[in-house]
Amino acid sequence: MITINNLSINYGDTKVIDNLNLTLANDEILMLVGPTGCGKSTILKALSGLIPIAEGEIVHQDWTANTKKHITPEKRNVGMVFQDFALFPHLTVEQNIAFRLKDNSQSKRWIDALGLQKFRHVKPSNLSGGQKQRVALARTLAHQPSFILLDEPLSNLDAALKDDLRWEIRSALKAAAIPAIWVTHDQEEALSVGDRIGVLHAGKLEQLDKPERCYNQPVNRFVARFLGETNFISAKMLTENTCLVPAFGVEQAIEKNTEQVDEKSRLTESVYLLLRPEDLSIQVNDLPEGEGERKGHGSVFSMRYEGSSRLYQIQIAGKPKGDNLVKVRTRHDINLEVGQSVNLQITSNRIKTIFEKE
Repeated sequence: MITINNLSINYGDTKVIDNLNLTLANDEILMLVGPTGCGKSTILKALSGLIPIAEGEIVHQDWTANTKKHITPEKRNVGMVFQDFALFPHLTVEQNIAFRLKDNSQSKRWIDALGLQKFRHVKPSNLSGGQKQRVALARTLAHQPSFILLDEPLSNLDAALKDDLRWEIRSALKAAAIPAIWVTHDQEEALSVGDRIGVLHAGKLEQLDKPERCYNQPVNRFVARFLGETNFISAKMLTENTCLVPAFGVEQAIEKNTEQVDEKSRLTESVYLLLRPEDLSIQVNDLPEGEGERKGHGSVFSMRYEGSSRLYQIQIAGKPKGDNLVKVRTRHDINLEVGQSVNLQITSNRIKTIFEKE
């Protein structure tokens, strides 16, 4: 277990990590996400002992590092997996994995577990990117570290390879029962692999929770936007746990203990209801001839084909063109024309989140 208490890190006069607190359980995979420059990789450097800390402490069962006591990297028993693999080019796969090992049993274990048997005597220059990353992971696991830090390990790989390899890495980490902190800029990767997600913004941890809660119940609009497509729909509170959505003419149940809106606003003020594109469905507004004056909730403004799905932007009726667009994700076989009149329906039963209007 690793505990980070009130950790701050400075680069010169600039504070890049501000009062970070988190605990990593014994076999947990924690994903750290956030925009470029938010401090993700800096946290890994501090945990590995590569940079000093300005305030706070890092507590491991075998050591404690703080401003007065720096623990060098070699004394932390930490494993690192980098995006550029960091393999020795003159050594074979087996030699890379077994480098500085006294007992080769762990080397053999992870060569077998990660499907590297036929590449034992191959040098890195003759491996694909995915194979190189498996070797880098096997080398790290073979040294039996107390915890592992992964710095965007899949960012240099083709998109088609990433999905399978992320699950191989997760399975290997779980089999080894070694805690890991995995930095990524890929939201889908973070949501699908992590036991928990930490969302960073400008050196601060905005939210730390299970992927489902970060996605469905984000603590603020930054987290909501960062983890996926969003719609913030104007709504009016009716009771403590229901609101009216005028654009769709429906009432919507919300979670009673929504922390983003204070008690007064829940009952008296207009709010924003967070709806993901998959929370909505489109119904074509087929009007009988002679009834063209009847309008739907809106019309198709644009469409983006995504392979397994389509993402539509719907122009809400009565709003300026290009304003108040609502994103809706549908099946790939639902093909609508730009300008087509449609109705929208909230179809998901998940807990909805509301935010105060700025």
